[in-house]
Amino acid sequence: MQKNTGPMVPLHYFGFGYAALVATGGIIGYAKAGSVPSLAAGLFFGSLAGLGAYQLSQDPRNIWVFLATSGTLAGIMGMRFYHSGKFMPAGLIAGASLLMVAKLGISMLNRPEP
Repeated sequence: MQKNTGPMVPLHYFGFGYAALVATGGIIGYAKAGSVPSLAAGLFFGSLAGLGAYQLSQDPRNIWVFLATSGTLAGIMGMRFYHSGKFMPAGLIAGASLLMVAKLGISMLNRPEP
């Protein structure tokens, strides 16, 4: 009988993809509009998300940097989306951030006690 090793795709793989999405969004914002704040924020939050994903890859219980990063982005970009009504980029990043917060929450609830 095969032992259950957890989810098919580990959470940190989604985390690295999310980090790449956030950083790429900042780069695109700079390329299209010349927005240095978009570049700085995208690279900063993308780096934090990458760090959080790396921490998850080392210890699945170490979620706090990733949770704080995705939660902060969900709030900030959610408010930008609410006020502007524009899906790109605010709605996309807010939605992806909410999904990451939900995925982290579900993984916290499903993990066995140490």
